[in-house]
Amino acid sequence: MSIIVLGTVALDSVKTPFGKHQELLGGSAAHFSMAARLFTKVNLIAIVGRDFPKQHIAFLKSKGINLSSLIMEKGKTFRWEGEYQGDLNCALTINTELGVLSVFKPQVTDAQRKIENIFLANVDPDIQEHFLRKMHSPKLVGLDSMNYWINTKRKALIKLLKLIDIYVANDQEARDLSGESNLIKAARCLSSFGPRMVLIKKGEHGVLFYSRSLHAKSGLVFSLPAYPVEKVIDPTGAGDTFAGGFMGYLAKSAKINASVIKQALAYGTVAASFNVEDFGLLRTHKLTLKDLERRLIEFKSCFLF
Repeated sequence: MSIIVLGTVALDSVKTPFGKHQELLGGSAAHFSMAARLFTKVNLIAIVGRDFPKQHIAFLKSKGINLSSLIMEKGKTFRWEGEYQGDLNCALTINTELGVLSVFKPQVTDAQRKIENIFLANVDPDIQEHFLRKMHSPKLVGLDSMNYWINTKRKALIKLLKLIDIYVANDQEARDLSGESNLIKAARCLSSFGPRMVLIKKGEHGVLFYSRSLHAKSGLVFSLPAYPVEKVIDPTGAGDTFAGGFMGYLAKSAKINASVIKQALAYGTVAASFNVEDFGLLRTHKLTLKDLERRLIEFKSCFLF
């Protein structure tokens, strides 16, 4: 089973206590793809400018990612510049340059319209809905967003939640959109908007999962801790990498139950732990499924008493 991801391909400039890198290949769809590719064929839908380095195109193709619907438009590629200081859980945005992202109208081939597994990574919810309605018969749809869209396009985002299966948010986003401070209550509230599964990322504190469909009476609630990483270099894209591992495994499994969900969450957690060990895609582009599985064994051993 293949998966299609709509999101951004960007040039990121990042500064952390461990160094600074200019115009790294990044963006929500790129980070997602680096993890999802380990489980299934990935189709990437995004837009870049004419200034986008050709070597990045070649690099993504070398990883087996289908770029047939990657648009190259006249203008500049989306750029983000951020800095992490004492708290590596939170980035200070220095500058954002939308470039051609401001005119993005996703394109998709006839063959791609039939793909059943879809992930709507972080972009404008109007763009996400427009793209989703192009697809023929989605089987599993995941959605990510961010505080900016919650604050500026709340109605559009809530409308979109009625059309998807899995909503992925970080803890602050979940609280902001639901109005609930308790994350379990927040997850239940978000699920009432439409998605049958809600996944709340808590950074170094792991992930909370809630489903109202996998357990009919009270809903299924469980959490996993983060994998303990000794040296976090750059957290940029960790959430997208997590989503890639999670959704990639679900696409490969072609079924959903509590056991599969837990395994998918574990794979996503482990994938994100690799992401933070270097800048941009410098660590995740080297990953193999064997790397993930070895660390997954270590991760699971942490739960043995």
